[in-house]
Amino acid sequence: MENSHRYHAYPTQAVAEGLQRHLNVHRQLYNHVRWDYTNSPEDDKPSEYDQNNKLPEWKRKWPVFSELHSKAAQATVARFHRNLSNLHKKKEKGHKVGRLKRQTPTDYRSVTYNQSGFDLDEKRGRDRFAYVRFSKIGWVKIRYHRPIPDHATIKEVTFKKETTGEWFVSFGLETDDANLPDKPALESLDASNSVGIDLGILNYIHTSDGTTVDWLNLEDEYERLRREQRKLSRKEKSSNNYKKQRREVAKVKRHIRRKVLDYQHKITTWLVREYDAVFVEDLNVKGMLEQSHNVRNKQDAAWRQLITLLEYKANLYGTHVVQVDARGTTKECASCGVETAKPIWVREHSCPACRFETDRDANAAMNVLQRGFSELGLRWPEDTPVETALPTDTADFQCVSAKHVVETGSLGVDRESKALS
Repeated sequence: MENSHRYHAYPTQAVAEGLQRHLNVHRQLYNHVRWDYTNSPEDDKPSEYDQNNKLPEWKRKWPVFSELHSKAAQATVARFHRNLSNLHKKKEKGHKVGRLKRQTPTDYRSVTYNQSGFDLDEKRGRDRFAYVRFSKIGWVKIRYHRPIPDHATIKEVTFKKETTGEWFVSFGLETDDANLPDKPALESLDASNSVGIDLGILNYIHTSDGTTVDWLNLEDEYERLRREQRKLSRKEKSSNNYKKQRREVAKVKRHIRRKVLDYQHKITTWLVREYDAVFVEDLNVKGMLEQSHNVRNKQDAAWRQLITLLEYKANLYGTHVVQVDARGTTKECASCGVETAKPIWVREHSCPACRFETDRDANAAMNVLQRGFSELGLRWPEDTPVETALPTDTADFQCVSAKHVVETGSLGVDRESKALS
C-alpha cells in the first residue's frame, strides 16, 4: 500500500533561498525537457530513458543544471513524461487536448527527491519537530505531528511552496500489506454492521440506519474571500501590494480547503471505525459540476475527495468500502423495488405499491446498502426490516450538526463499538 505524510516546513532564510533557487532551476530543466521533446522529429521522439541519458551532456553545456541532485533531476524528467502520458490518455478517451505548456514560476512549485538525496533526522528536533536534509540545499525543520510508522519505507520526498508562501514537505511511503489489519469476512456482513451512504442535498450524508450529518457552513469564509478579492481587484497588477494581497486571497482559499478536508477526515474516520462495510454512491461528480445550478455547493461538498478518503482509510482500519451505481436510488422503493418519480422538492418517500414511507434520502441510503450487498455477491436477508432507514420524525432518528463535527471531532453518535477520537 502506498500513502503519504505531509508536514509543515519552517526553513531558515538561507535555506528557503536555496529551496527557491532549486525550485527555479528544476523549472528550467522541465521546460528544457519539453523543448527538447517538442523540437525532435515526429517519428523520433525521445523517451524518458533517452532524456535521462542526455542529463550529463546538458549539465556540461549548462552548468546551472549541475547544481541539482541526479535523482531529483531524473524525477523532473519523469514528471514531464508522466504529464505527457496523462495527456495522451485523455486524448484517447475523446477529450480535446492541446500540448503541454511551458511552466511559469507560479505553475511549478514542487521538487521530488526519489530514493536518495535526502535524510530524515527524528532525534534532532524537540517538541514534535524533526529535520529533513535535502542534498545541495541543507536541513529543513518540519512540524513532526505524526511519526512515520516503523514498518513504512520512504520511497520519495517532495518539498513544495504553496501560493501562500508556506513550505511543506511530503513523504511518499510504501507499507507492506502484511502489516495492515485484515478486513472482515464477507460472510459476516449484515445490516447491523454495514451501512449505505446517500450523499444528499439537505444533509451532507444520510446513512441507512437513520443518522444524518449537516452541511458545513462556509458562508463566513466566502464572505471574507469576497472582501479580499475586492481588495485585490483595486491593486495595480504586478505591484508589491498586488502580490501581498494575492497571498491574502490564497490564505482564505487555503483555510476553506483545510476546513472541508478536516470535516471529511472526521466523518470518514468515524465511518470506517464504526462499520465493517461502507457502501457509497459512485457519483459522476464532473458532470454534476458542469450543471448550471448550485455548482459552488457541490464543489464544496468535494464528494470525490470524500470517497477517496474512505477508500484510503478502509485499508488502514480493515473495512470494506464499495461504490455502487447511483442511478435510481432515489426513485426505487427500498421495500418493494417499485420506482416512483420524485421532483427535487419532494423530501418524503411514499411508495404507492407497498405503502412504505420514510425520508427520501433514507430510502436512497437503504437502496445503496442493498446494492452494496449485491455488488459483493451477498444475498440480502429477507427478514431484514426495511424500517432500518428511520423516518426523520421518529424518536431514534439522529441528526448531527456540522458545527459539532468540526469543533469536537465527534459525530456524537452513542455507540458501544467504536467512536471517532
